[in-house]
Amino acid sequence: MEPDLPPLIRALLEPQRYSPALARVELVQTHISWVLLAGDFAYKIKKPLNLGFLDFSTLALRQRYCQEELRLNRRYASDLYLGVVDIFNTPADPQWQGTGAPIEYAVKMRRFDAAARLDRVCARAELQPQHLSDLAGTLVAFHASAAKATSTSKFGSPSQILAPALANMDDLLRDLPGADAAGRLGALRGWTEAQFKLLTPLMQARKRQGWVRECHGDLHLANLVLIDQRVRLFDGIEFSEELRWIDVASEIAFAYMDLLAHAQPGLGNWWVDEVLSRSGDYEAAQLLRFYAVYRALVRAKVAALRATQTQGDGAEALAYIALAERLAAPPPARLIITHGLSGCGKTVASSALLQSDPAATLRLRSDVERKRLFGLSGTARSGSTLDGGIYNADAHAQTYAHLRELAAMLLRAGWSVIVDATFLKRAERESFRTLAKANEVAFSILAPLATPAQLRERILARNALERDASEATLQVLAQQMQVVEPLAQDEGPVIHAGRHARGSGWQYDRVA
Repeated sequence: MEPDLPPLIRALLEPQRYSPALARVELVQTHISWVLLAGDFAYKIKKPLNLGFLDFSTLALRQRYCQEELRLNRRYASDLYLGVVDIFNTPADPQWQGTGAPIEYAVKMRRFDAAARLDRVCARAELQPQHLSDLAGTLVAFHASAAKATSTSKFGSPSQILAPALANMDDLLRDLPGADAAGRLGALRGWTEAQFKLLTPLMQARKRQGWVRECHGDLHLANLVLIDQRVRLFDGIEFSEELRWIDVASEIAFAYMDLLAHAQPGLGNWWVDEVLSRSGDYEAAQLLRFYAVYRALVRAKVAALRATQTQGDGAEALAYIALAERLAAPPPARLIITHGLSGCGKTVASSALLQSDPAATLRLRSDVERKRLFGLSGTARSGSTLDGGIYNADAHAQTYAHLRELAAMLLRAGWSVIVDATFLKRAERESFRTLAKANEVAFSILAPLATPAQLRERILARNALERDASEATLQVLAQQMQVVEPLAQDEGPVIHAGRHARGSGWQYDRVA
C-alpha cells in the first residue's frame, strides 16, 4: 500500500468494507482520481485538487462533478455508469451505508477488463480496422444526437479555441524546464498561432453550422474499451464545459493523434476516413492537424504533470512534443485515383493502401459520395435503372465534379487522397491529373487486376449481401466493358494490385 494515501482511501482498500466481503480491492490512480476495483464494480473518487483547469477542492464540487460524470457518460454507456453513491461516517472508518451528511462521493461503475482498453489492445497489436469502423459508427451517431452550442454561447469561439492551446504550452514550459523544450515549444507556438489565424474563418463558420457540440471531450484510446467485440466510450470530461463543448473535429483528432502515438498511422488513416465517410463532414479534415497538435500537447501536459507527481524524467511528455512536431510538418501529399471495372477490387485494394500508408491519407468513394449528393445513405438502394436515376449522365458528371472538389480541399489541407471510382474515361483521369499538378503533388493510378470471371463472381456475391455502397450489376459490367478506355502508356505511373497467391494480402506493382 502506498504510504501517502489519505486515510479514506486506505480504509476503502479493506475488503471487509464491501457487501458481500471481497477477497481483494485494487487501487488505480490517475492524476485526478482514485479508482477502487471491488468485485464486479469500480468506485471512482475525485481527488481534492484545484489544478486551474479543474476544481475538486470542496466536497460540494466533488458531488456536483460526480453527478455530471454520471449524466454525461450515460449518453453512450448507461450500462456501465450505475450511479453516484454516498460515503458516510469518518475517513478512518468509512461506510457505504449510513445516516447524516456524506463525507465523500463516488461514481459507481460496472467493472470491465482493463486489458480490453483500446490503448492496451493496440499495444498488443490486436486493434483491428473493424474495431475502428464500429467506433466510427458509434461516434457519428453520438455526435448527431449531442446538444449543439448556440450561436451566442462562448463555446467554440476562436478565442476560446486558441487560449487552451497556448495555455498548454505555458504549463509545459513550467513543468519541463530547459532550453531545448523551450525552443521546441516556441516553434510549436508559432505554428499554432499561424494556423489559427488561417483557420479562424472556418472555425467561425463551423460554429454557425452547428458543429460545436457537447462532446466526450477526452477521446483517446485509454478512454475506449472493447466489450463483446464492440468499442465503447467511457470517462468523458465532466469537470470543464470548455473542454467538452468543442468542434467535433477536435474529438476526432484526439483518437487520431493517439493512434499515431501508438505507432499506428495506417489505423489512424482508417479511423479518420471511416468517421468522415459516414458523416460527410470532410470540411473537418482542414482542422484535424491543428487539433491533433493541440491534443498531442494536452497529453504532453498530462504526462508532465504525472512526472512532477512521481518524480519521473519527463520522457513521455517529450515524446508527445515530438509527435506534435511531426504533425506540424507532414510529408508531401499525393493524389491517387483508381481505375477499373466494377468488381476488379478497387475498394479492397484502396482499403489496403489506406491502412499501409504512413502518410496522412483519406479516401473518397464515388459509390458513397454519389448517394450522399442525392440524399441517400451509403448502403441505401437507389432503385435506379441502367443509365437512369442517380446513374444518368448528369448525375455521373455531378459526382465526379464533387469528388474533384473534395479532393482539392483535402490536398490543400495537406492530406494525401485516394479517389475510389471507375475512371473509365481518359478525360476523367486527366482532370484529376491536372488537379494534382495544380496542387503540386504526385499523381498515380491504382489499377487492380481481375479476370472477367472474377468480376462477375464478385458482383454477384456483393449484391447477394446487400451491404455495399456499389449497386453495380452484371448489366452494368457488360456496359462498362463496351465503353471503357484502357490506360495508355503515357498515363503512368500506374500501380497494379492483386491478391498474393496465398490470398493473405495485397501486392502492388508500380509501372512507369
